[in-house]
Amino acid sequence: MTLRSGVYADSVKLMQVSRDVAARDGVTAVLVAMATPLNLELAAGMGLAPDGPAAPDQLLVAIGATDDDALADAVAAVDAALAARERGGTSAEASVARTIGAGLAELPPEASALAIVSTPGQYAVAEAADAIAAGRSVLVFSDGVPVEHEVALKQAARAAGVLVMGPDCGTAIVSGLALGFANVVRRGPVGLVAASGTGAQQVSCLLDMAGVGVSHVIGVGGRDLSAAVGGLATLDALAALDADPGTERVLLVSKPPAASVAAAVADAAGTLSVPVRSAALSPSAPDLTAAVEAVLADMGLDVPVWPSRPGPAEAAVPGSALKGLYSGGTLADEAMLLAAPVLGDVRSNIPLRPELDLGTDLSAPGHVVIDFGDDALTAGRAHPMIDPTLRLEAVDRLAASGEQAVLLMDVVLGHGADPDPAASLAAALGAARSRTQLPVVVALVGTDADPQGWSRQADALAAAGAAVFASNAVAVRYALDLLGAAR
Repeated sequence: MTLRSGVYADSVKLMQVSRDVAARDGVTAVLVAMATPLNLELAAGMGLAPDGPAAPDQLLVAIGATDDDALADAVAAVDAALAARERGGTSAEASVARTIGAGLAELPPEASALAIVSTPGQYAVAEAADAIAAGRSVLVFSDGVPVEHEVALKQAARAAGVLVMGPDCGTAIVSGLALGFANVVRRGPVGLVAASGTGAQQVSCLLDMAGVGVSHVIGVGGRDLSAAVGGLATLDALAALDADPGTERVLLVSKPPAASVAAAVADAAGTLSVPVRSAALSPSAPDLTAAVEAVLADMGLDVPVWPSRPGPAEAAVPGSALKGLYSGGTLADEAMLLAAPVLGDVRSNIPLRPELDLGTDLSAPGHVVIDFGDDALTAGRAHPMIDPTLRLEAVDRLAASGEQAVLLMDVVLGHGADPDPAASLAAALGAARSRTQLPVVVALVGTDADPQGWSRQADALAAAGAAVFASNAVAVRYALDLLGAAR
């Protein structure tokens, strides 16, 4: 196990290096990642903890092997992969700007441009500020940006007449161009303003399945409707869609917002010419699918039968717990809002109430919903929609624990996501179900036009014994029925 200073690679590249090296003969364990507390904990769990102190800006290379030769070969493979990344960026003739400001300076003033920032959070603010100063809208994919910096960026963007999407904006569709984790959906008259990535994906995919397209999906970052940010980007995005001739109605998608901000946004929406419907989650409105169905009714359209593969009817053992292992925070919130009135308290790392916070105990007994996409679990790691490792390990731990449960998961398809998530998940589910009775319910978010293909993934997951649903809300209710919970 070594720590290397002055070396950086993005988490997706490091995940690929880890996977490739793990497949080599004689290698028993590999973790190549930034030395964040979570990754150090994972290395310790592999028996490969560092001897001395580590800093998050160091590169952690932890390898277990059957003998010294296999270890040496694995280390050489890591070195070669990282060196190839450094060599493989551009041709000698290419000129690559190293900052957003420099890149925009090379464009003529009349050129259309949207800046995208995906650096570590501590560097994102300066890049986004340069884009705003150049009069360009910016999508900040980065997380870990302090909330006071987010407010400053959005205030500057309003003054400049541009939009800031994010920070922590994972999904957007601008004029048909998918950015981040977005799905292949048809163009159409419904605009989305989304303080939620997976929520926006769920809604846009259900609309597509109903034959309705989207004009734009403007992500605003998960904190935008918090009291601290005050809906700055949401208000600007609503105004932009109101002025867009291709947008005939707007749907606002959000995890539970601050009540005062929700009221202010509703007041502003009431002044627009385009009708706005809220799909902000709350105890009184816990269901994104119902919001989509309401929009279809507004448009005079029939609600389709949402696609599913119900799978075998296998009721849970009496007294079983709900175990929700989610990659999307909004879908996890939706699951808890639907389950809590039926099951009682549901503990989580993103709890509905502070006293239900799991902390770091991701293997806690009882009813639990975990958001593996939370910032604390993605620091220095690829998002679980790309790298399923942590969730697959959680499935294995659940099976090994012997606790009777119903397993509820989301699988999110689209650009940027795992090219075949059903392959690894089906194998993990097969191994788990061979050890214990474990009813599995999957909310599969995507479309048949996505690279992974909704139907192909659904068939593979159903073959592994999962009940599969296009709607997360329907999946949650099905899981509650398996638990024998009265609704």
